[in-house]
Amino acid sequence: MGGPASGAQTTDKPAESRLDSWKEIAAYLSRDVTTVQRWEKREGMPVHRHVHDKRGSVYAVASELDAWRRSRNPPRDDTDGANAQDEGLRPSVEAPERISKAAALLRWRWIAALGAAAIALGVAYSVVNRPRHAAVAPAPAPARIHALAVLPLRNMTGDPAQEYLADGLTDALIGRLSGIHDLKVISRTSVMRFKDPNMSVPQIAKTLGVDSIVEGSVMREGNHIRVTAQLIRAATDEHFWSETYDRELSDVFSLESDLAQTIAAKVEVTVTGAEQERLEASRPVAPEVYESYSKGEFMLSKSHSKADIRQSIAYFQLAIDQDATFAPAYVGLADAYSNLGTVFIGGVAGETRPKAVSAARKALELDPNLAKAHVLLANILQQQWHWADAEAEYRRALELNPNSAAAYEGLGLWLACNGRADEAVAAAERGRELDPLAVSFEDFGWTLFQTRHYGQGERELRAALVERPEDFGTLMDLGFVLIADDHPDQAIPVLEKAAALSHRSPGALGILTRAYAHADRRREALRLIAELESRRENGSYVPAGAMVNAYLGIGDNERAFQWLEKAYQEQSNMLQFVKVHPFFDPIRKDPRFAELMRRVGLS
Repeated sequence: MGGPASGAQTTDKPAESRLDSWKEIAAYLSRDVTTVQRWEKREGMPVHRHVHDKRGSVYAVASELDAWRRSRNPPRDDTDGANAQDEGLRPSVEAPERISKAAALLRWRWIAALGAAAIALGVAYSVVNRPRHAAVAPAPAPARIHALAVLPLRNMTGDPAQEYLADGLTDALIGRLSGIHDLKVISRTSVMRFKDPNMSVPQIAKTLGVDSIVEGSVMREGNHIRVTAQLIRAATDEHFWSETYDRELSDVFSLESDLAQTIAAKVEVTVTGAEQERLEASRPVAPEVYESYSKGEFMLSKSHSKADIRQSIAYFQLAIDQDATFAPAYVGLADAYSNLGTVFIGGVAGETRPKAVSAARKALELDPNLAKAHVLLANILQQQWHWADAEAEYRRALELNPNSAAAYEGLGLWLACNGRADEAVAAAERGRELDPLAVSFEDFGWTLFQTRHYGQGERELRAALVERPEDFGTLMDLGFVLIADDHPDQAIPVLEKAAALSHRSPGALGILTRAYAHADRRREALRLIAELESRRENGSYVPAGAMVNAYLGIGDNERAFQWLEKAYQEQSNMLQFVKVHPFFDPIRKDPRFAELMRRVGLS
């Protein structure tokens, strides 16, 4: 990998002509770090490496770079190289009698050093002899870094099929850094928006609300991987650290650990003893296990279609079959089954939820410090109306990962379900701050709906749709908000689009029924109910929650109560919101509804 001498330490080169980091190499060539790393990989640019235990540092020799550049970019004549192109390389000045650039660089370094020494002596003299009342203003120290975003690592293999590896390493790095209380770290969903950025680093940082950016790349040859990362100060676009890590895939967790620890040290955050232990945690993993797991995560993140979720389950199960002690695969399995069992995806919650609980508990048995497993378990406990246990799991997740947007969003919904609206909105706002560009079913917009902040909810959701117009969850949330705010005509096209995107999922049709009915389009509402009933009669699973929404929508409260009882038996996701959900308002005074609230532990 890399240039011809890559990985070898050169000892016969003059030290004064060396460029001792990616930053110095890039500055010498007047290009950015990413470009020169690409030149090393693809164009054979000569770069050398020291290998220090598990971590590598790079250097290059100025004269070698000059020779490489001349060989790829010959001048048109002896005096003018201005027409040279080749990916924007600087033209060489080819005066035959000129000294080499390496010698020139050395001479200017000596001149600069002598000048600096003279200045230092002058400053020292002035300090010693200045009047007592005079003060020397110290050079301003760089501002302390408080917030950081890890941009998606670039897949430099040239093979799009390897994208899952770069995404997986990005997720892992975010996860490790997120456990530091002294550092704000942006969640995965938002940073993935910048996989192919068309914005500058300062612009991205401003959008995400951070003062530092981590960016880098992943290369792979067989089971050997190389990760290059760099830290950039957002305000100045200054690259103040970069490093390259070479490992075998079986040692990937050690790589993640070393990289996270180095970044934490470079940004100078306070790390507690427990946080340091979690940063250091690593274990060997067979390459095939890590690949199966990473492919599962990649499929689950692609979309929330039933087919993709089922494919992710197959990958996670394969990883478990290959190594039954690999805790992350159980977390992925729990996440997949949780998604599959929602009303809108249309899985049978009674079948998927026990599998999700079992997988989450197994993950925590193997590794109690997996914050995501605590969040997933909390979500399910809440759906099963184990309110105290769910809250405890959310709180534990936030102890382990104070930057978990998912934990804040889940806790916000828990608070909303229990009628604690102000606390719910505050928790959801914190989740949104950590994941500012993400909108999903259980997020800020949904909490605003449940706490009846309709105007704010509509603004948030419409802004999200500008960026993600095809997002099913956002469309559904906006449909709920518009109906509750008495704008069913506006809700109809939004929900029709959601229904089309989800291949007419029962959940989408149930709420679209309500929109039609409230817009005085009862015939169309009844047609949708007939479609749902027909599906049931033909053996397709239709969640009880979808039928509750449909019959409440047309005002058939008796049928709605029949389906509410079935929803109770199914432990439908919707019943966690029974205390506050605006759509239940027409039946709140019915004694049967009060009894239902008591049975789910919310009266």
